[in-house]
Amino acid sequence: MAEQATMVTSEVQELEATSRRALLMKFFDALGPFLGLILVIVFFSIQPQVREAFLSVPNLKIIAVQTVIVGVAALGMTAIITSGGIDLSVGSVVALSSVVGALLMKGGTPPVLAIPAMITTGFLVGLVNGLLITGLRLAPFIVTLGMLGIARGFAKYLAHEQTVLNTPTWLNTTMRPFPNPAWLIVAPGVWLGVVLVILMIVVLRKTVFGRHIFAIGSNESTARLCGVRVSFTKPCIYALGGFFFGVSGVLQLARLNQGDPTSAQGLELDVIAAVVIGGASLNGGVGSIIGSITGAVIMAILRNGSQQMALPNYVQEIIIGAIIIIAVALDRARHGNQS
Repeated sequence: MAEQATMVTSEVQELEATSRRALLMKFFDALGPFLGLILVIVFFSIQPQVREAFLSVPNLKIIAVQTVIVGVAALGMTAIITSGGIDLSVGSVVALSSVVGALLMKGGTPPVLAIPAMITTGFLVGLVNGLLITGLRLAPFIVTLGMLGIARGFAKYLAHEQTVLNTPTWLNTTMRPFPNPAWLIVAPGVWLGVVLVILMIVVLRKTVFGRHIFAIGSNESTARLCGVRVSFTKPCIYALGGFFFGVSGVLQLARLNQGDPTSAQGLELDVIAAVVIGGASLNGGVGSIIGSITGAVIMAILRNGSQQMALPNYVQEIIIGAIIIIAVALDRARHGNQS
């Protein structure tokens, strides 16, 4: 009897320890990105050469504008990574979309018609990615790496390898850090980003499509056995991602007032880093819209603070690369502990 009681006590203690570890991991998953954001803010706030400018209201408005392009693209990337995929063509799609819009508006097309064309461009590229991945059963990494070059090449072809200058329109006012009227507080493009964030939270958490995204990312074979139409849903996921990349292209054109086929190079690193920092797993099945947006804010603050400290661009790239490695390593460790 004493031995049985000891065994029961030992099992109870082990269950309690496992429960505590699981609770701790949930706490880390939920608050980890916010803790990272606080650390980044504190780091730049204590730098005497940038403290005053960094914490100023005008600079915070600039950071908001810098965040929205990466943040909107991260919404689409969150769905893709959560489904167990990846898309390396983000920067090229943003550049292609902005070139398409600049060419249309330069030719006299009003923004109200050019904007849908830009978003459709991103949507179609994403759809092609999804169809190739699903139909040919190719790795997302390979397909989207190829599309990175294809989309960039098309952007250069359409623009004749030159920057397409655009006549200022009302579209440019959507990305001005200091809006008119002033009661908007931040640029209209930032408010658009907020609306899209809310919509994506609803899509991922409250719809059948969202549940299918998580199911495919968790275990594609099991999802298929449970009745999920994987061959239909996957292209839809990449098309949704392309939709958001197209919107980022619109915001890019609004901010720069030009369609540059060489722009947004390396944007995919910022977007993927934002999503991974936000707690998404590259293994699929885990992702958070709020986490991804928090990651996008972290990336924007890193860029902004580094520029104010006059750090060379290569230092920023090293920092971002290191952050991606650390975030993925933490994700691996987390899943290793759970297993």
